[in-house]
Amino acid sequence: MPDFSPSLYHQHLVKTTTPAMGYVGGDVTAWQRKLRAKLRKLVGPWPKQRVDLNVQSVWQRDHRVGSIEKIIFTSEPYADVPAYLCIPKNAKPPYTWMICLQGHNTGIHNSIGIDFDEKDPIKVEGDRDFGIGCMKRGVAALCLEQRSFGQRRETVQKITARNGCHDATMHALMLGRTLLGERVFDVDRAIDLLMTRDDVNKKRIGVMGNSGGGTISLFASALCSRVQFAMPSCFFCTFADSIMSVYHCADNYVPGLLPVAEMPDIMGLFAPRPVVLVAGKTDPLFPLPAVKKAFTHLKKIYRSAGAVNRCHLIVGNQGHRFYARDAWPEALKELRRL
Repeated sequence: MPDFSPSLYHQHLVKTTTPAMGYVGGDVTAWQRKLRAKLRKLVGPWPKQRVDLNVQSVWQRDHRVGSIEKIIFTSEPYADVPAYLCIPKNAKPPYTWMICLQGHNTGIHNSIGIDFDEKDPIKVEGDRDFGIGCMKRGVAALCLEQRSFGQRRETVQKITARNGCHDATMHALMLGRTLLGERVFDVDRAIDLLMTRDDVNKKRIGVMGNSGGGTISLFASALCSRVQFAMPSCFFCTFADSIMSVYHCADNYVPGLLPVAEMPDIMGLFAPRPVVLVAGKTDPLFPLPAVKKAFTHLKKIYRSAGAVNRCHLIVGNQGHRFYARDAWPEALKELRRL
């Protein structure tokens, strides 16, 4: 039969492509320097000058495990970021901070267990109430709304795609940028914000998120030098076995990346800093056998960096979700070591 499906040729290319800058041994630091510079170019340019953060407080509320303040800050012109500052009750400043990122869902309101209108409490499935989870464990959280999700969904364009991230992704590509790179820049600006506060332990700033939040957690840890701990959930895998073989939204893709490096190489840019990777046993989007294959390669990088014991894989017993009970004990051990 004729081969009509375009994926057939693309799968052939995936199988026959050896990433040119994948880690094969030797000086880890020199390899990281070269790959990181290449990755920065591939995700698109960041502004040469940073605008004022223009932090505005919207409201503040007490919570049984701490206090929550909603703020808005400016990342770049015409790009304002809603966020929640979650301060734990059972800890003293300066706090360990986690930047928390939701994926493809209704937005950051899930991070603090309230509805989209921020009025009523809701039950959040899959341990995605990251802000609450942090406060329960004595960790402060800065929960960001990612571009094209939640309150930052497209509201100006008259005709939009059904999936909220698609339009922003395509527009960014036409401008020589990527939505992924813009989201990582928002994380770096969030760190700028934390640096202005006197309740921040600047040696204990981490990033975490699930699914699309796991995506940006991984890339932010690779590109943002001030991140000291990472906990990406339900994204770490091989590109070949995940976003190149199963349907995923366009915001997961970086033009020209696979011929350069595979996903464990990107995560390897974080070595020797500690990482706790979270996966689901039955996650159909990021298959566990490929996750384990990628983790084997990542451990090789961490071993060469003299930090193989700072690299962890936690596998939950279900699918595409976060696993707080499984992941946090390992995370807290690593955070205490920083």
